[in-house]
Amino acid sequence: MENILGLVALACGLIVGLGAIGASIGIALMGGKYLESSARQPELMNELQTKMFILAGLIDAAFLIGVAIALLFAFANPFVSTLLANLPK
Repeated sequence: MENILGLVALACGLIVGLGAIGASIGIALMGGKYLESSARQPELMNELQTKMFILAGLIDAAFLIGVAIALLFAFANPFVSTLLANLPK
């Protein structure tokens, strides 16, 4: 039983950690491209900024969905309850 809970904790850490790394890299690349494009065409800066904020919200939403899945596995894991129900007594 302790092995299973330890693996669940490890999986939750990987889900949140890799999601955070991916979201931060995505936002960093997008911010860099925004700065490059606004330096090339300053007259489009307001339109580009609006689109950048929408994309930043979508990138963060994907990360928060991963956090929600990790919380589901941490607190209401359907796999552990199924495994415990099938253990021999």
